[in-house]
Amino acid sequence: MPVHTSGSSHDSPGKGAGLGLALASALAFGGSGVAAKPLIEAGLDPLHVVWLRVAGAALVMLPIAVRHRALPRRRPALLAGFGLLAVAGVQACYFAALSRIPVGVALLIEYLAPALVLGWVRFVQRRPVTRAAALGVVLAAGGLACVVEVWSGLSFDALGLVLALGAACCQVGYFVLADQGSDAGETAPDPLGVIAYGLLVGAAVLTAVARPWSMDWSVLAGSADLNGTAVPAVALLAWVVLVATVIAYITGVLSVRRLSPQVAGVVACLEAVIATVLAWVLLGEHLSAPQVVGGAVVLVGAFIAQSSAPAKGSPEPVASGGAERELSARGTAA
Repeated sequence: MPVHTSGSSHDSPGKGAGLGLALASALAFGGSGVAAKPLIEAGLDPLHVVWLRVAGAALVMLPIAVRHRALPRRRPALLAGFGLLAVAGVQACYFAALSRIPVGVALLIEYLAPALVLGWVRFVQRRPVTRAAALGVVLAAGGLACVVEVWSGLSFDALGLVLALGAACCQVGYFVLADQGSDAGETAPDPLGVIAYGLLVGAAVLTAVARPWSMDWSVLAGSADLNGTAVPAVALLAWVVLVATVIAYITGVLSVRRLSPQVAGVVACLEAVIATVLAWVLLGEHLSAPQVVGGAVVLVGAFIAQSSAPAKGSPEPVASGGAERELSARGTAA
């Protein structure tokens, strides 16, 4: 897909549909933690839940990988990096964090990634960033301090916070790889193909790490507790695989095809809000008033950091996007 600019393609009637798809994607991604945490609490190891999610999604996306079977020869490093960081790294760190800290907190910390991307651009690539983007970084950091209640001596599990921050760092790797994957113009790799092979690579890596043959498969035959309600474990797994992974990726890709990466990335910030609300309603994870305010500040910071980034093709530095959405703006030729 050619890189979007501010041309007429974004003023078309498809923009409304694109916003709807972006919202659907945020809703789908935001529901992953709420469905996964009961599985973890039912007895599945977080890494096993990650493996089930990634392996199941990879199986569903296998036909797309077959269709783009020339892609591994053309972009082996991109696919390997995407699978290791954007799939295996992000999911493993995020799900491991879920076993120790609330869903909303884990996701809000993960959404420091847009701010960390700006740090990468400024201090690693040594390119200037806008004042508005820097303000977004400051707001996100200040909001995070409220979320974790630093004044109370980090009342949350320290390892859980580190794991959530690890997920954010892996998201940074995603952005960097997505930017590298866009330098081929019309020969840029198809985003669906990259996603499909990223899931395959991630599944292979997680198979070695999670060792699913040691998993307690009987958990899937039983039920899991969803805030006092018994829900079939297999139903929760189906939601995580089909809705929170496959449908979430597809709607995210389609939304970016109709919107600019920046707009889709800003809408993607709602994922954190959705996850927090769902965790509040379905899991009973109530946050204190300062934590709610801090979460809102994190989202405002992420919004400013993303919306202030120049569009692709501008003479200024690029540091934009929401996780899965940035890659999906890259191209359709495989």
